[in-house]
Amino acid sequence: MDGLVDGPALGLAAAVGAAAAYTAVGLGLLLVGFYALDLVVPGRLAQRVFRDAEPGAALVTAAGALGVGLITFTTIWRNADAGFGAALLWTVVFGLVGIVMQAVALLVLDLLTPGKLGELVCAHLPSGAMHPAAWVTSAFQLAMAGVVVASVA
Repeated sequence: MDGLVDGPALGLAAAVGAAAAYTAVGLGLLLVGFYALDLVVPGRLAQRVFRDAEPGAALVTAAGALGVGLITFTTIWRNADAGFGAALLWTVVFGLVGIVMQAVALLVLDLLTPGKLGELVCAHLPSGAMHPAAWVTSAFQLAMAGVVVASVA
């Protein structure tokens, strides 16, 4: 009788532990991605999004977070059969690669942009609408995440 109780209970405990570890890694990658984006966008990104309510900064931040989340999800999903330790390592490595590639894409886009991309992302048109650069920047964030996702899948 003890074997029936211990076996499933141990399996459940291992699964909960793995879920907690993956969640911690995912949260860590989201935070690293946020701070990497903060280096590219002028000013304090958290202030621009949460206090100043700048829609362009919020859109770019959301796109970056979605990109990191998609990379994290795909890496876990694709590598789960490799075993917990290996899959967790792959998740960390590809998550960081994705963050670096998103930052590189924004730096390249900034080189191609007349003016400073970070300032344009947070700018408003005379109509009050956010600058189109926020949409383009967000698309670059998601496109680079897609490239990393494809390399994992």
